[in-house]
Amino acid sequence: MAQDRTATVRALLDAVRTEGRTALTAPEGKVIADAYGIAVPGEELAPDADAAVAAAARFGKPVVLKIVSPDILHKTDAGGVIVGVQGDADVRAAFDRIIANAKAYAPDARIEGIQVQELLPTGADSQEVIVGAVTDPTFGKVVAFGLGGVLVEVLKDVTFRLAPLDADESLSMLDSIKAAEVLRGVRGARGVDRAALSEQIQRVSQLVADFPEIAEIDLNPVIATPEGAVAADIRVILADGAPKQRRTYSREEILTTMKRLMQPRSVAVIGASNEQGKIGNSVMRNLIDGGFSGEIHPVNPKADDILGRKAYKSVTDVPGEVDVAIFAIPAKFVASALDEVGRKRIPNAVLIPSGFAETGEQALQDEIVAIGERHGVRLLGPNIYGYYSTWQDLCATFCTPYDVKGGVALTSQSGGIGMAILGFARTTKTGVSAIVGLGNKSDLDEDDLLTWFGEDPNTQCIAMHLEDLKDGRAFVEAARATVPKKPVVVLKAGRTAAGAKAAGSHTGALAGDDAVYDDILKQAGVIRAPGLNDMLEYARALPVLPTPQGDNVVIITGAGGSGVLLSDAVTDNGLQLMEIPADLDAAFRKFIPPYGAAGNPVDITGGEPPSTYEATIRLGLEDSRIHSLVLGYWHTIVTPPMVFAEVTARVVQEFRERGIEKPVVASLAGDVEVEEACQYLFERGVVAYPYTTEKPVAVLGAKYKWARAAGLLGGGR
Repeated sequence: MAQDRTATVRALLDAVRTEGRTALTAPEGKVIADAYGIAVPGEELAPDADAAVAAAARFGKPVVLKIVSPDILHKTDAGGVIVGVQGDADVRAAFDRIIANAKAYAPDARIEGIQVQELLPTGADSQEVIVGAVTDPTFGKVVAFGLGGVLVEVLKDVTFRLAPLDADESLSMLDSIKAAEVLRGVRGARGVDRAALSEQIQRVSQLVADFPEIAEIDLNPVIATPEGAVAADIRVILADGAPKQRRTYSREEILTTMKRLMQPRSVAVIGASNEQGKIGNSVMRNLIDGGFSGEIHPVNPKADDILGRKAYKSVTDVPGEVDVAIFAIPAKFVASALDEVGRKRIPNAVLIPSGFAETGEQALQDEIVAIGERHGVRLLGPNIYGYYSTWQDLCATFCTPYDVKGGVALTSQSGGIGMAILGFARTTKTGVSAIVGLGNKSDLDEDDLLTWFGEDPNTQCIAMHLEDLKDGRAFVEAARATVPKKPVVVLKAGRTAAGAKAAGSHTGALAGDDAVYDDILKQAGVIRAPGLNDMLEYARALPVLPTPQGDNVVIITGAGGSGVLLSDAVTDNGLQLMEIPADLDAAFRKFIPPYGAAGNPVDITGGEPPSTYEATIRLGLEDSRIHSLVLGYWHTIVTPPMVFAEVTARVVQEFRERGIEKPVVASLAGDVEVEEACQYLFERGVVAYPYTTEKPVAVLGAKYKWARAAGLLGGGR
C-alpha cells in the first residue's frame, strides 16, 4: 500500500515538473490527499457551467466553487472562491463570476475549470484549523498546526514539530497552542475528534518526509468536528531545486576526532611568536603557563626558539603525531598552512584568525573548508577566541586563562559572549569542563560538541549560546541522545520572527525563525534560556540540584510578600504548588506562631528564631508527599543570614546522608550579608540568590523541564 501511494504521487509530481510548474492545482492536490489518506470532501472538476450544475446536483446540498488554474496560486485573492452555492441558476452564475474574476486578476492565466466541492459543516461543534508543512532552512521538513481564522492570521497561534511525527508528538501539537482548550470544547460545544486531527497531521508529516521536493503544503482550513477532521482545501508547492547537501560524519567519526581535540597529547601553534601583544605569543603563554602536560610545538619560519621551545619552519617538520593545529596567522595565509596540516595528517585545526565569511570573504572560507574536507581535517572556527579544556589543563586561546575544573561545558558563537561566560564562571566559582568558541562554524558546530560532551564523564551540564544552527536536524539528533543523560541549555539569539520570505502558503508565512526554533528545541528536550545570565545560572545551578521525584512544590517563607512573589514565580515557570492535606497543615502549624499561616506558602513570619526555620524545613524534607522546597528568607537580627544559611545547609546535608534528596532553592532578602549566605548555600547544594524571587524558581523550573525531557518525571517531552 505504501509503495502504491508513493508511486502515485511520484508520477504526479514528475508530470508537474515536466510542465515546468511548482504549484499543484486543487484536483492534483486531491490525488495526493487520496493517496495518503488525507481526508478531503467530495469534489469534481467542471470544465463548463453545465458540468458544474450537474456536479452540484449530484452532491445534493450547498457546494463551494473554486477556480482551478496552475497560474493562480492564491484563489481567494483572485475572487476565485464562492461558498454556499445551491440551485442550478446560482451555480451557473457563480461559475461565470469566478471565471470573470480570474481573467480580470490574471488575464494570461490558464484556466482548467471550476472545482465543485461539498460544503463542510459549520456550527458550534466545528473548528477551523490549519495543518501544514514547510521546508525550514535550518530544520528541513517542519509540520505546523494552529487554529484557523483570526487566531492563526493575527495571533499566529501556531506550533511546529520536525517531520515525520508519531501519534504522541502529533497529539502534543493539539495541546501546545494557546487556544488548546477550544479543541476540547468550550461554552457547551463538544470537543473535536482529536484522533482524526492527529491522523491528518501525521499523514501530512509522512508525505513531506517521503517527498523532499515538496517545499510547502497547506490544509487550510481543516474542519474539525466531534465526528472527524476534513481538509476543505489542499495547496502543494514544490521546491525550485534540490537543497545543497552538507557533508556529514558518523557518531563514531565525531567522537574520534573530538577526543583528539579535547584531550590532545600534542599541539602545534602555527604563528607562534616571542613578541608580546601577538596572538601567537598569547596562545603559547597560555598553553605553557596553564600547565598543559602534552607536547607544544611552535611553528614560525622566522624563529628557531619560541619561549624556550624549539620552533619549526613548517608544521610538516614537527616530529611525531600532532592532534591539534592552532592557527594564529592572518587569514590570507591560512589556506596554504592548512594544506600542510592536512599533509601532516593532523585531524583538527583551531582557526583563531578573523577575515573570512564574517567580513564578506566567503570565497576564502569556502576554500579552507574544501581543503579541510580533502584532507579529513575538522575545522573549529574561524573567527574564534580559541578553546579551554580544563581537565587537560589546556588553555588554547589568546584570552585570559581559566583553570577551575568542574562539570559545566560552555560554548558560544560570539567572542564577546565567550568572555562574558569566562567572567561569570570566575565570579561565581563555577567549575567548567570546557569553554569553546565556534565563530563562523565553517565545519565543527554545536552537534559535534553535543555529541562529545554527551559522552564526556567530566561534563554534567552543557550550555550553548548560538545565533543559528547549520544543521538543525543533526543538532536535534545529538540533543536527543544527550538529554536523557544530562541537561542541555541553549540561549538562541535573534528572537525576532522574520517570517518566511515570499512564502507560497499560509504555513510558510507563519513559520517565523524563532517560532520554529522554540518549538523544535522543546521537541528535542532542550531548555531554552531567555537571556545570557539565565543560561549561565541554569548551567551553574542544574548540576547542583537533585532530580525531583514528583510535582509537589512547597514554599516556606519568613516574609508574606516574598511568599506571594514566589507563588507567582512557581506558576510562571509551569510548576505546581502542592495542595497541603489537613494532616500536613496541622504538622506545620505546630511550629509557626498563631499569626503565621500554614497552607502553601507556609508563612512562618519574620521574627522567628532559627529553630522555626529548621523545624519547618525538616518537615518539608521528611514528608514524602513534598517533592521540592522553595525557601523565602527575610533578614532579621533574630535569625541573621549566615545563621539561616548554616541551619539550612546542615539540615539538607543530614537528609542527603539519609538518602533523601530533594531540590531546595532559596530567595534571600536583606542587607549585603545575604550575598555571602547565598554563596555558602550554593556551595552546599542549595541554589540560593539574593534580592530576587524569580531566579531561584526559574532554575527549579529548568530542572523540572530537564527531568521531564529526560523521562525521569511524568509528562515526557
